[in-house]
Amino acid sequence: MTKPLISSLLILVSTLASAGALGGQEVEVKRLTSLLVVEKVEPSLEFWVERLGFEVADEVPGEGGLAFVILKRPGIELMLQSRASVAADIPAIAEASGPSSLYIEVEDLAAIERALEGVDLVFPRRTTFYGATEIGVRDPGGHWLVFAQFGDD
Repeated sequence: MTKPLISSLLILVSTLASAGALGGQEVEVKRLTSLLVVEKVEPSLEFWVERLGFEVADEVPGEGGLAFVILKRPGIELMLQSRASVAADIPAIAEASGPSSLYIEVEDLAAIERALEGVDLVFPRRTTFYGATEIGVRDPGGHWLVFAQFGDD
């Protein structure tokens, strides 16, 4: 599966979720969970669990470490899977997967900044034309995360 095909599938899921229909038929999308492919799962656990308060809901051991984990917070689910595990399951996805970007709305950006002190900064705190105050970081898996707070700081 190529990057354009994966992007097209993500656009389709997004369209279905927002429109709620396909060809005149109602389609119920129950959940959309992000899956981040990483070289090794363990370095990302400290970031997501210790810094951002996620809990490990499930984990699957693999050769040389964890193959897969499901992380949860109230109302949020995130999956991390090692590239080797993806390659063993669906090689085309492992070849096409690269850094992803997540846009995460938060209640208290200052608390996020404190929790992420020392993390690789992609861009410093800024205020956007659409009313968000944001920071951008890179997680241990190489994925770009934008944390945004709307309204008063």
